[in-house]
Amino acid sequence: MAEIWQGVKSVRDEGALAVLARRARHDLEMLNYPPSDWVPEVAGPDGKPMLDALIVGGGMCGQTAAFALRREGVRKIRVIDRCARGDEGPWGTYARMEILRSPKHLTGPDLGVPSLTFRAWYEAQHGEDGWAQLYKVGRIDWRDYLLWVRDTVGVEVENGMGLVAIAPTASGVHATLEGAKGREDIWARKIVLAGGRDGAGALRLPQFPGLDRASAEARRRVLHSTDGIEPEDFAGKRVGVLGAGASAFDCAATALEGGAAEVLMFVRRPHLPQVNKSKGASYPGFLRAFGSLSDADRWRLQAYIFGEQAPPPHESVLRCDVHPNFSIRFAEPWTDVLLDAAGVRVTTTKGRFDFDAVILATGFDIDLEKHPLLAPLAGNILLWRDRVAPELAAQDMECARHPYLGAGFELIARESDRMQGLDRIHMFNVGATMSHAALAGDIPGLQIGARRLADAIVAHLFEESLPELEARLRAHDERELAPTRYLVP
Repeated sequence: MAEIWQGVKSVRDEGALAVLARRARHDLEMLNYPPSDWVPEVAGPDGKPMLDALIVGGGMCGQTAAFALRREGVRKIRVIDRCARGDEGPWGTYARMEILRSPKHLTGPDLGVPSLTFRAWYEAQHGEDGWAQLYKVGRIDWRDYLLWVRDTVGVEVENGMGLVAIAPTASGVHATLEGAKGREDIWARKIVLAGGRDGAGALRLPQFPGLDRASAEARRRVLHSTDGIEPEDFAGKRVGVLGAGASAFDCAATALEGGAAEVLMFVRRPHLPQVNKSKGASYPGFLRAFGSLSDADRWRLQAYIFGEQAPPPHESVLRCDVHPNFSIRFAEPWTDVLLDAAGVRVTTTKGRFDFDAVILATGFDIDLEKHPLLAPLAGNILLWRDRVAPELAAQDMECARHPYLGAGFELIARESDRMQGLDRIHMFNVGATMSHAALAGDIPGLQIGARRLADAIVAHLFEESLPELEARLRAHDERELAPTRYLVP
């Protein structure tokens, strides 16, 4: 077991990383990065220059989207994240796996620059032999690697800054930001929503008749897998876990490693999912071509993948199974949760159980009506249920609630005369999966997705700026033959 998780948190060599950063920046210079800013400045309704793009979310997707735009000469951008540096995305917060489930060789945040790959980052510190011995990427290594890439390529993230409201119009999107200094109103030509797993909905919280989630006692004893859970919180306690995905096993392991007296996991299915179908759809042909398939083909393929569900990584299962006080009850969903002086009583379809605390490892919902930013716009946004037969939508409501996105991840209005400017909002998060496959959130498709997003935004900015860009073209007057006798005055 020890060798499986070797390299969970490797030793840092800051000197070696500084040398690699200089090499990477030189490689980028040879690629003419970043090119000059070609996008004409446009004034917003407030008279101030509009941003070319506001990127909401400074984690893996957000910083890679910003990098991709900078590579295309789109420079008037801001990247914001309400979390502190290092807490963007799940890696340093609610992700509790020790290693990533992805193979170590995958690329993405590097956008094809070899010196920016995770392998280059790891080998710079631990050599080729260290890379050869590495089993999989440690979670904290991945977080620190992302921060290194961000700093190296010059993507600046405004931490402690959140987006609280958006209002699309035909000429731009009005955005209200909120940070330590209060609120700020800005205009942007494009908004990129790169907020991760809850970027197109909210936490999935099952409703139980006897549970008031808003009570202080419920917040203390009935936890979601994204809550701030520390191992020592569970010392000597009996813990119930609802769910059997990767996060469920990682939360269970966290409790067990913190000294929990017992951890009992409950699974609705009669057994764990066995095959990760997403892995079978992670090759370039699928990832590049899926978005251009017919609606019928996309629905059939993605509904199948979602329906099969992904098994937890075997490493996470083994991490729990080494503890004799861990067990799983299959085919036993919860029907109610009650709080009393002694703790939490869980009623299932087969009996009752008393715990000191329970963890709901139930994931996230795709539901625009639950998303605080998109809820006011949800009635105007085209969904997949609008594109398939009602009987298909009724069979798979989760797929049906996904937004139906355009070729560049842009939202599409149900009725164009009701709300203009929705296509200025690009959903570069898990909500894009039904339309584009896993290009915005999973590492294998990240590079393809970021390039596709940047290409779409560049094309729109160019078309919208064509009058001024054509005027620049006609005014261009660099006399190439000036040093020769063939110059015509």
